[in-house]
Amino acid sequence: MTAYPDAFKLPPRRRAERLSVAVVTELVELIVTGQLAEGTLLPPEGPLSEHFGVSRTVIRESAKRLEEKGLVVISQGRGTQVAQSGSWNMLDPVVLSALIDNDESLGVLDELTVVRGSLEAAMAGAVAAHRTAEELTRIEHALQVMREMQNESDSFRQADVVFHLTIMELARVRLAENITKRLYRRALESNRYHGMMYEGAFGSTLDQHAVVVDAIARQDVPAAEQAMREHIIGSWQQRRFEPSGHDAQS
Repeated sequence: MTAYPDAFKLPPRRRAERLSVAVVTELVELIVTGQLAEGTLLPPEGPLSEHFGVSRTVIRESAKRLEEKGLVVISQGRGTQVAQSGSWNMLDPVVLSALIDNDESLGVLDELTVVRGSLEAAMAGAVAAHRTAEELTRIEHALQVMREMQNESDSFRQADVVFHLTIMELARVRLAENITKRLYRRALESNRYHGMMYEGAFGSTLDQHAVVVDAIARQDVPAAEQAMREHIIGSWQQRRFEPSGHDAQS
């Protein structure tokens, strides 16, 4: 048998892992949409293996991944049961994506906006409490970039995101920043979250951001918190469309 140099050795195959990812993604969607309801048992390994066209090993690995995400409980002798939604790890990227992508009623985005509003309000207050002159200049610059881009919708939206990420970073509240970034970035990928364009949207957004910046400049913590919360929740309510089974944008 020919001996090949170490440099030509093939890496270990990862096919099973890729298959597991596909199986997990589909099962997550079935669970969050209620097609596999809370409290019900998943089918045994055999039927699942046949349904997905994968080995039982892949099914077992997929079940472990679901358990790590808090979606199922695996019990010896009982099987794999769908967990109550209160146990789901909704910050998990796969779970969060499935929740938002299947959010026909916009209820998930409503909740996400309230959570984001509360966390960013607290971060805006934190910035107001300890901001330096250099940090204030950075925030004011982010707002100025938005003003300069208000006639270019895509650039304006990008500048808007930069403004919020700047506030999060300067707050130096790592847990709140981490959670909010996960929610915010994933929401931005959804057409439903962008919603409807309304008259004067960019001007209104600029005015609301300016109120936040003014409160931070004055180091008025309650005002900064209130301004950020009202901006995030209020702007969502303005662009939110009535659910009709279709995205506002295609």
